[in-house]
Amino acid sequence: MRKIILAAAIATSALGLAACSDNAETETGEAVDAMAADAEASVDNAGDAIEGAADETAADINAAADEAAADAEKTTDEIGDDALSVVDQAEEAGAE
Repeated sequence: MRKIILAAAIATSALGLAACSDNAETETGEAVDAMAADAEASVDNAGDAIEGAADETAADINAAADEAAADAEKTTDEIGDDALSVVDQAEEAGAE
């Protein structure tokens, strides 16, 4: 963002100075075009970086959710096994 503002300020200053000659005007226009292309490339790169970070975050969230689901399933199975064990013990105690 700073680069864009700086580029605009430089371009404005350059346009003011370039009004003296056609050659300077052409060079200033080329400089402005180059700065605009650089700004666009910077924005594109930032967008790509944000997209990559979002994809990585989504993958991490999915992995954590899968792990949590597996842990919950394991815990549920353990609770069920413990409940059956208590029932078995109660039946054995009642049979005695």
